Amino acid sequence: MKTLLKNMMPVLLLTFGMTMTGYAASSSSESTLPATIASTKEQQFLRRLEELKAMDPEKMTKPERKAAKKEVKQIKKAMRDYNGVYLSFGALIIIILLLILIL
Repeated sequence: MKTLLKNMMPVLLLTFGMTMTGYAASSSSESTLPATIASTKEQQFLRRLEELKAMDPEKMTKPERKAAKKEVKQIKKAMRDYNGVYLSFGALIIIILLLILIL
């Protein structure tokens, strides 16, 4: 078992390195929206986040603070949607192991 692990480690490292390089190259492409529309939308989100951070929470009422927190969460969720698909490290390992078992 140890020799199998020692023999498979370079293969796994090379495979992982290639997938990360391929993923980095593919993640730079924009989504279906044109680049100008996506960038202006992101700029609007960032501008609104700055406005919300500039507000003084001590001068706000409790419902206003709650609404501001909710809006921040919605903006962050919307900005994550523009960034594309992300795979966790664990998911990559599972995919690699499944490919090894299949092949």
